Amino acid sequence: MNIDVAPRLGWWQQTWRLAAAAAVGIPLWLSTGVLLRWQAAETGSWFLIGDPLVAFGCLTALLWRRRFPLTVAVTIAIASTASALATGAALVALGSISTRRRPVEIGVVGLAYVTASQFTVEFYPVQSTPGSWWLQLTLPTLTAGIAAAAGMAIGARRVEVRSLRDRAESAEREQAARAAQARALERNRIAREMHDVLAHRISLVAMQAGVLDHRGDLGAEESRVLVRGIAEGSRQALEELRDVLGVLRADPGCPEPPQPSLDRIPDLVSDARTSGLDVALTTTVTGTPSDVAGRTCYRIVQEGLTNAAKHAPGAPVHITLEGTPGDTLHVSVRNSPAATETARPPASGFGLLGLTERVGLAGGELSHHPTPEDGYVLTARLPWPNPTHEKRV
Repeated sequence: MNIDVAPRLGWWQQTWRLAAAAAVGIPLWLSTGVLLRWQAAETGSWFLIGDPLVAFGCLTALLWRRRFPLTVAVTIAIASTASALATGAALVALGSISTRRRPVEIGVVGLAYVTASQFTVEFYPVQSTPGSWWLQLTLPTLTAGIAAAAGMAIGARRVEVRSLRDRAESAEREQAARAAQARALERNRIAREMHDVLAHRISLVAMQAGVLDHRGDLGAEESRVLVRGIAEGSRQALEELRDVLGVLRADPGCPEPPQPSLDRIPDLVSDARTSGLDVALTTTVTGTPSDVAGRTCYRIVQEGLTNAAKHAPGAPVHITLEGTPGDTLHVSVRNSPAATETARPPASGFGLLGLTERVGLAGGELSHHPTPEDGYVLTARLPWPNPTHEKRV
């Protein structure tokens, strides 16, 4: 499929093309006049007036060759029969329509040009030598072929340039899309890390503040314990926030600090108990899972404790960890209904969504739903391949 991709021409580009067409026709017109004078033939008024007027009309018609290519090219080719000076305009019109690379159009215009050239001599009393008919046929055919070949080469070059430009624009669009996707992924990663780091600490602080606000029967020592817990939780939240911001501001080549894994879950439970949560941990895990599974397991427990502190303050929480190499790592965080009604802190709504994505990337499955006794349970299954089997494979 050929597509006309010719760009629009400015006034200077139009001017030099018309000047080139006139420059090609002038030598032919002058040579015709010299031949007539050499043969002592009468040039008449047509050579001096009619021929230039026809050529001027053909040059003017070239201005519309982009809008009506076939009509203009055929008209100029036929009109060149009456004007030797219009030969250049006919060749430019043939070259212009050849840039479209449509064989039928090129053949029609080329045939019209060659045919018209055979009748040009009829307008002037030029005596032809015997046997010169082949020269009268070969020369127009050769010039028409050169014009058509040049036009097709220009058209192919235009298509190639347009293709390269389209590919460059497409590459720029794809690069912009990849950059936007990378920015979105980075924003999601930052939001997930901020949530994982701060949500747990702030939830515990909010729970302790709520207890301090609603329990008027607390003694001085109990109140001091809660206040110390709030201060300690706030300090730890600030330190963890500083660590996250430090990672975000660090150079890309700097390694990130190690993320908490399965071995940090007892510390997480201990912090929750210090903050006032009734947490029980049961683990039957044998062996050490992969870093990805361990980090994911830690985040699952952290999210479960955060949600329990938000939505069921004071309710018992039971954490179960089970798993062996070659099987699966099962994590369960179950909390009972809330013992008392307290004001709930604002929730982002993206904690479980981000956790689902994290578990999916680790190749596991996550589920969460209310229990029949109005509690809530968060469970996950993570793959735990047997490292010995992997080495053998």
